[in-house]
Amino acid sequence: MYEAKTFAHLLGTPGFSDALLKNHFTLYEGYVKNTNALIETLRSAKHAPGSPEYNELTRRFGWEWNGMRLHELYFGNMTSGGKALSDGTLKDAIEKTWGSYDAWQKDLVGCGTMRGIGWVVLSYDPEKNALFNTWINEHDAGHLAGSVPLLVMDVFEHAFMIDYGLKRADYIAAFLAAIDWSVVEVRYTRAAS
Repeated sequence: MYEAKTFAHLLGTPGFSDALLKNHFTLYEGYVKNTNALIETLRSAKHAPGSPEYNELTRRFGWEWNGMRLHELYFGNMTSGGKALSDGTLKDAIEKTWGSYDAWQKDLVGCGTMRGIGWVVLSYDPEKNALFNTWINEHDAGHLAGSVPLLVMDVFEHAFMIDYGLKRADYIAAFLAAIDWSVVEVRYTRAAS
């Protein structure tokens, strides 16, 4: 079974109230709990494969699993005060793809300020050694199959409304300042090797 990870080290992060973070942690813990419950239910003999109940539970599993994992990636690529992107292969790849770090950031912010709820992900395609800023609608629609999420930003209202109301762009600015690029660089190095 999966256990909720602890992200209490993020408390006190500038731009994120402790109330917002604690609520967000609780939401994440619900995804872990529901993922475990669905695993147990689907592995039991209660619902026969192909039955309407089995089908709906199986569809729901992707929602809960991705909700758990995307939150782990999101919290995992943040730190209080942030850590800058270092010179190296990831920065080079970003600059090769977008022309500059600033152009990449502008594109990411553009994705993040689109109308709707979901996630914005800097994804890496190991087959073509390509980077993309992508929108994931909800948790289970919009993933690039075979790609590796390097940087994950939550743009559901629960990630910012308590602190920012409708000012999503202000939340995104706070998120950008809290990115732990050392974590993102490790994800890239592992995926690219």
